[in-house]
Amino acid sequence: MAVDTHDNTLAQVGDAIRNQRDPRRALQHVVGILKREVQHYTWVGIYLLEGEELVLGPFLGKPSPHTRIPIACSLETKSEIVVPIMSGERVLGEIDIDSDQPAAFGAEDRRLLESVASLLAPVIGSSA
Repeated sequence: MAVDTHDNTLAQVGDAIRNQRDPRRALQHVVGILKREVQHYTWVGIYLLEGEELVLGPFLGKPSPHTRIPIACSLETKSEIVVPIMSGERVLGEIDIDSDQPAAFGAEDRRLLESVASLLAPVIGSSA
């Protein structure tokens, strides 16, 4: 993923979060942006911590029977990247992205998703 794409995607995520007062809708917008802007992101979802479980929140891609972690990938998944959403030491959830391409994710993907997670933490923390 090119740095320009990373910067553009991150800017869109920031705008979506700032312009949406409803935390759930903000998460839906972020999932939509990531799925639309990064071609090799086949499945994009956000899991939120509820008690001791991660529960599937907004997602785009094929339906998943895995609505609670532990999660198993679909047979079409060739690679996956998971980035925690944290508030200090507290886990709020995670961004989970699958691709049908082998070795699809690199350092730029990780940097983008860590930046997105940082932007999402206050939104999720305020609704918890």
